[in-house]
Amino acid sequence: MTQVDAAGAQVDTAGTRVDTAGTGRRGAGPRETGARTWRARIRRAIRAASRPGPWKRGPVLVALALLLGLLMALHAGIPNRIGNAGSLVETFLPWFGLLVPVLLAGALWRRSASAVLALVVPVAVWLNLFGGQLGDRSHPGGDLTVAEQNVGTDNPDPAGTARDLAASGADVLALVELTEQARGTYEKGLAKAYPYHAVRGTVGLWSRLPLSDTRSIDVVDYGPLGDTKPAGEKMPSNRALRTTVATDHGPLAVYVAHLGSVRANPRAGFWTASRNIGAQALGRAVAADAGERAVLLGDLNGTTEDRAFDGLTSQMRSAQEAAGDGFGFTWPAAFPVVRIDQILVRGVQPDSSRVLPANGSDHLPVAAAISW
Repeated sequence: MTQVDAAGAQVDTAGTRVDTAGTGRRGAGPRETGARTWRARIRRAIRAASRPGPWKRGPVLVALALLLGLLMALHAGIPNRIGNAGSLVETFLPWFGLLVPVLLAGALWRRSASAVLALVVPVAVWLNLFGGQLGDRSHPGGDLTVAEQNVGTDNPDPAGTARDLAASGADVLALVELTEQARGTYEKGLAKAYPYHAVRGTVGLWSRLPLSDTRSIDVVDYGPLGDTKPAGEKMPSNRALRTTVATDHGPLAVYVAHLGSVRANPRAGFWTASRNIGAQALGRAVAADAGERAVLLGDLNGTTEDRAFDGLTSQMRSAQEAAGDGFGFTWPAAFPVVRIDQILVRGVQPDSSRVLPANGSDHLPVAAAISW
């Protein structure tokens, strides 16, 4: 039996509405109910987004997101006149991406649709700058493996460091920050694997292949100020060298360098004067080098994003950026946050680049395979 309810619809004795349209269905099934639920949720979301409230909230977060994007996009325009602010920003530029999730959390907490949308700007800029470094860019191959490490003046176990480096498989190995006390330990520990080596002051190169034409490069008393100093007042050129490695594919010019340290303090800002002088000297030396192929190995106390190295990066490319896995940070060894130990190449192809395990120094060693 059916009856008519208050709305005029026919219902059976159990109270269920009767399908009078001939569909044969006695009510909405689970699938239809679920679809209606989702449609209702979508409508609610559209209504919520169309209200002015979510778009008006969080103007400060919107401004911060846009400023972050502009800061990263226009970093080259930040002047160095006051505390070397431009170089300081460029040194830690990849880490500015960590501000995005912080701002996103604030936008979600404030329920600010405009702040979430504004974050597209810094995300796009960061990916344009560094997205290519997120994956593994290495590939098989390599005619020669080169490596470098700042072995550290306070290294408690130079013999262990030498042993680990000898086991790395590198054909050419550069060491910087050598001390007189530890030099003999490295020479002894590396002698079996590397029959050829050259040391100038605090930098040295060990090689499985013959070396020739080794000479020091002045990266301290360089430039107009250095030219005014009498020869007797100039510091010895003991922080950089240039040598030639005899390979099966012809001569390879190899530079080893340890540029001046940088300092950050409230009064002087980001002090980079001595490092910048050395970077200019290296850039001039590489530009004047008649050899077609060259490799620079060293602790440059700076990243390749820093404008101070434009004279070098305009001539040479980073093996890590071309063929590495990730950013390859090297310092400090306990928790690396920047890559200041560099392998730069000219005239050869980097096939792979990697950071080696810690071995007692406060810097991690780096290695790269190159081919002709």
